[in-house]
Amino acid sequence: MVEIDWSEHAPRLRSSAASEAEWNEQVARQLVRPGDTVAVDVGCGGGGMAKALAAALPAGTTVVAIDAHPDVLEQARQHTGGAVRCELASMDDGPEPLRKAIDAPASLIWASASVHHAADQQAAVNALASLLAPGGRLALAEGGLPARSLPWDLGVGEPGLESRLDVARDQYFRAMRDGLPGSVPMPYGWTDALTRAGLVDVATRSILTEQSAPLSEPEREKIADKFREWVGRLTGEAEAGHGHGHVGHDTQWLSPDDVATWKVLLDPDSEHYLVRRTDLAVLSVRSIHLGHAPN
Repeated sequence: MVEIDWSEHAPRLRSSAASEAEWNEQVARQLVRPGDTVAVDVGCGGGGMAKALAAALPAGTTVVAIDAHPDVLEQARQHTGGAVRCELASMDDGPEPLRKAIDAPASLIWASASVHHAADQQAAVNALASLLAPGGRLALAEGGLPARSLPWDLGVGEPGLESRLDVARDQYFRAMRDGLPGSVPMPYGWTDALTRAGLVDVATRSILTEQSAPLSEPEREKIADKFREWVGRLTGEAEAGHGHGHVGHDTQWLSPDDVATWKVLLDPDSEHYLVRRTDLAVLSVRSIHLGHAPN
């Protein structure tokens, strides 16, 4: 059983919005079109894309950031500094609360890693698609490839540690989905989901992000923090995961040996502390699935 405490999660979402500003700005510039009048970030988290859309669009364009959790929305409000309108609404409640929050047909709707938290993902996609103006676009940032930052053999623990973390994360995700009240399977991909919602010209594009070694110490700290967060989630240890998720006490997604290895790698006093390494890198691929409302 996985329960995510979004109140505790909110500060990290704000931090991610700041650290991913460059990526958000790049994507926003590619998504906006002349004549856009209303852009929406649904499940906005820290408000990173909402802020980027506001910067990419002409003055006078309406940008709305929507989230279902008040503490998260407050972080978005602070991050965007009044450049966007922040509204409380949930995809799980169907299209009408979202329609009321937006208050006009949308030219562009962005939803990043948020639809997969909806109990019925297809119903959520349908709801978002119904909010588009003719010719409007719905962009879902979901999936991609697992990020890579570590060499296969770290000199401590069994080789392949990062790959095993990916497997554990998949198991965690399945438990999160299974634990949602009224969870509905979606046994097909995001492009099919957009097509089933009545959208056309559906396509996927993926963006590669690469930072080669050697990285600066602050960049290595960010990598260690991301691993610390995930190990904390998967072990249920608040001191490692900062309280971002709660797991059942009988859940074992990581082996005891791997847990011990991560503790060594994430201990600043250890000779094996990740941040001391000069071979950390960043290689990630994030996918954006885009569909258009018929004219």
